[in-house]
Amino acid sequence: MIRPGNRLTLLENGTAYFPALLEAIDGARHEIHLESYLFRADVTGLAVARALMRAARRGVVTRLLLDGFGARDLPAALRAEMRHAGVELAFFRPERWALPMRPRRHRHRLRRLHRKLALVDARLAFVGGINIIDDLDNGRLDQPRRDYAVRVEGPLVADIHASAYRLWRLVAWSRLGLRRGEDVWLKPIADAVGDQRAEFVVRDNLRDRRSIERAYLDAIRHARLEIFIANAYFLPGLRFRHALVDAARRGVRVVLIMQGYTDHPIYRAASRALYRYFLENGVEIFEYNASELHAKAAVVDARWATVGSSNIDPFSLLLAREANVVVHDRRFAMDLLASLEELTRRGGHRIHRMAWRRIPWYARAASWLAYGLVRGAMGLAGFAKGWDGGERGS
Repeated sequence: MIRPGNRLTLLENGTAYFPALLEAIDGARHEIHLESYLFRADVTGLAVARALMRAARRGVVTRLLLDGFGARDLPAALRAEMRHAGVELAFFRPERWALPMRPRRHRHRLRRLHRKLALVDARLAFVGGINIIDDLDNGRLDQPRRDYAVRVEGPLVADIHASAYRLWRLVAWSRLGLRRGEDVWLKPIADAVGDQRAEFVVRDNLRDRRSIERAYLDAIRHARLEIFIANAYFLPGLRFRHALVDAARRGVRVVLIMQGYTDHPIYRAASRALYRYFLENGVEIFEYNASELHAKAAVVDARWATVGSSNIDPFSLLLAREANVVVHDRRFAMDLLASLEELTRRGGHRIHRMAWRRIPWYARAASWLAYGLVRGAMGLAGFAKGWDGGERGS
């Protein structure tokens, strides 16, 4: 549901996000709820952990919900220290063993918590794609990881709060050691504080299996001028690919910003298998090489924008729990668009159609092999049909 009356602030990279998050945590008086897929015990992670512990020690109800796979390496000593300080720490689908997985029998283990959000005193929220991890954690890049989050105030906070409450209760009922009946959540403050319209869109495995994908497709199908999509792991299904190409054929400028440098080379190779299909149909492709691109953001016609945790790939759109903010506001969309355009100018390498036609056969074969591996993995897990992928376009 679209909520009017919000004040939204675009935060670029951890350099903007973490100071804002830490300030909010240190200013909390009653309640903090934080969700993340990754939580590293690096400089940034320790700063957030210490802020959460300070809040808990001064009597703020402090909850931290992490994914059981993504945050499985969080040191036991830090977990114990946070719990001793009063932080309620829980893991979504904790991984208790490292045995090989039988895809169909254990496919529930693929359903991860990929959301990145925070709530403070039921009046302020943060939603985006930024994990609790340092921007330069890999040590190989001299520029920060590119990503986005949104600082939210206003009526939309109530929707974010309700979603966080439902998920926490779900985890609480399935895990021992968490507060249940005595765990009281604040009532959100839903007063209008601005003039921006937005909606909170989630993907889960119940009522909202396709909500994020539908939001994208609806915006793409109504586009008249331009579509900019920056996505870290871009491997769309057939419906999504056709929607983008249909937009390009009716004269819409369609720009895809993908990873150049990547931490998952097989996944990047699989994405490249689709390049020729897009390029031959008028879609522009840029690979961002200046640093790691971790963004999950888009702008359509400078009036519709989204920032969140959801990639455009089968794992985000079919398996993970995701959360995006969709903004219906020209001012916000223009700010995000300016940032995405900057990515193409500084660090973005454009892939040209004729040059891509001349890539060696073995590079093309490697891309299709990687694509087949990803599709095969989805098939073994029983999700290939839902992904709806599979047309050869390279």
